[in-house]
Amino acid sequence: MRNVAIIGAGPAGLIAAEYLSANGIQVDIFDRMPSVGRKLLMAGRGGLNLTHSEAQDTFLTRYGEAQGKLEQALKEFTPQDAVSWCEGLGQPTFVGSSGRIFPKSFKASPLLRAWLGRLQSQNVRFHLNHTWTGWKDGTLTFSGETKEFKADAALLALGGASWPKLGSKGDWASVLDGVKIEPFAPSNCGLTLDWSPIFRERFVGQPLKSIALSHGDRKVQGELMVTSTGFEGTPAYTLSPALRNGATSVLLDLRPGMSLDALRQKLSVPRQRQSLSTFLQKATGLSPIGVGCVYEAKAQGQSIPEEPAKLAAFIKAVPLQVTGTSGIERAISSAGGIALDEINADYMLVNKPGVYVAGEMIDWEAPTGGYLLQACFSTGVAAAKGILKQLA
Repeated sequence: MRNVAIIGAGPAGLIAAEYLSANGIQVDIFDRMPSVGRKLLMAGRGGLNLTHSEAQDTFLTRYGEAQGKLEQALKEFTPQDAVSWCEGLGQPTFVGSSGRIFPKSFKASPLLRAWLGRLQSQNVRFHLNHTWTGWKDGTLTFSGETKEFKADAALLALGGASWPKLGSKGDWASVLDGVKIEPFAPSNCGLTLDWSPIFRERFVGQPLKSIALSHGDRKVQGELMVTSTGFEGTPAYTLSPALRNGATSVLLDLRPGMSLDALRQKLSVPRQRQSLSTFLQKATGLSPIGVGCVYEAKAQGQSIPEEPAKLAAFIKAVPLQVTGTSGIERAISSAGGIALDEINADYMLVNKPGVYVAGEMIDWEAPTGGYLLQACFSTGVAAAKGILKQLA
């Protein structure tokens, strides 16, 4: 029997192991951690967004500059394939109001248990607490009980560099001599802002609901959570790739569902003796935290206009200064990794025959919404198909 070593027990590595072992290959999985799928379980804390139901043409654009490289893999293992796979493991799915797809259990642990049961039934062997250290005369080497392992092919699925405490540290880059690796950077992460003391004291830990955040020509609706260092939430995560290189400003629409003219009319009623804060809450329905954001712009040097039309425009585009993004250690995903031109169509490293790669260790990034897991699944299957082609 031909054998394949897979290094990394995350989604990309596990699905490749499933595909290979179902096709008669003996698979051995190595991972530095004492248990598998740790980042998958972390993702499951928020409901485990598996994939997305939107049209394929739109779906593919979510991968930006990497679309051309990933497109074939995403077409061969599609979001519908991911749904069928999940339901085949006894975990029914549903489509949320945003088009995102989740297991009905809304958890990762039942899916992972069923998945590991299938892998064990297909004789996949696990070697945990094994850190990959490179090669010696063509043999894989590890720090762990198994020091050396000879395989007919190897798949590297070591992840990127986000949430390093879960096992993906990006330190594998130092082992891949002669392979171009783009620097790692945080992606899908929070935005940092220098809150005024009064804003921080009053509003940290509170949600800012039904808003839209924009930068340049991108505008994202959703909900933000105020933290001691800035914003967390889907609008912040989506814009973070464009904001991670330094200080800049964003515009906060506190009433995205209301037209500018309708807001102007509400602000045209007599203010009488009300404070601006009270007036904004009563006239427009802004929450205290929304009003706080208006005053935060003032604290950053902006003038709050009084004329109704200008005040309405201000509420629809409150300027806030962003100092950057949160660190990679708490980012949902990471940009950077093995350069796309280092990989052929079968996901094999062009300068290392018999060595394949999959998942987040490749230089691609995508927003949250199911796109991250889907690309890990799709590239894992694509690499497994490439290995089968080689072994045949």
